[in-house]
Amino acid sequence: MSNLFDLSYPTVAIAGSQDRFPVRRIYCVGRNYASHVREMGHDPDRDLPFFFMKPPDAIVESEGSVAYPPQTANLHHEMELVAAIGRQGAGISADEANGYIWGYGVGIDLTRRDLQEEAKNQGRPWDAGKGFDQSAPISALHPAAEIGHPSTGRIWLEVNGEIRQDSDIDKLIWSIPEIIAHLSGLFTLEPGDLIYTGTPAGVGPVVAGDRLSGGVDGVDTLIIDIV
Repeated sequence: MSNLFDLSYPTVAIAGSQDRFPVRRIYCVGRNYASHVREMGHDPDRDLPFFFMKPPDAIVESEGSVAYPPQTANLHHEMELVAAIGRQGAGISADEANGYIWGYGVGIDLTRRDLQEEAKNQGRPWDAGKGFDQSAPISALHPAAEIGHPSTGRIWLEVNGEIRQDSDIDKLIWSIPEIIAHLSGLFTLEPGDLIYTGTPAGVGPVVAGDRLSGGVDGVDTLIIDIV
């Protein structure tokens, strides 16, 4: 039996290193590509960004398996660029934001779409639709000191070799520095925080037996199996 007082943070691989990145919180940005906003039936005006969270232990690393979750018949994929925070900060300006980013990876925001839609319709929180076990697959993280701060690059996802999502991160409604400026006005950001920055159009269902592969050019690729 595990000891309550021996619990530790979940961690993510760091590319090219034996070190690991401890995960404190996972913040996710909703509706941050106009194409995805439209496919979900909303108007892509540049409203202020909004956020939801996933628990840190929802992460699954690349080449891992995700068990099809219970209480859903409509599990969706959402491919995203992920920013990893390396410094504490609150009230950060967009001009200063890159200085708080430790590095980048790619992730998939898995969503129990039917539970999310039911929650929306009833004016309830999205936790059951978004923050469930194994709902945050992620690649290794790459230090910004090595790859820079990507603002353009193809973002894509395939299911069993068939392209589902295909766009460019330059189509983000709110850039990553702008996201950090807004988010740090709501929460104090800390080292170990991850920010899933939003998904482009093409989200859709997956079932047990599917292999998902996707990435952002110049960052990394992520592969997971739904079992």
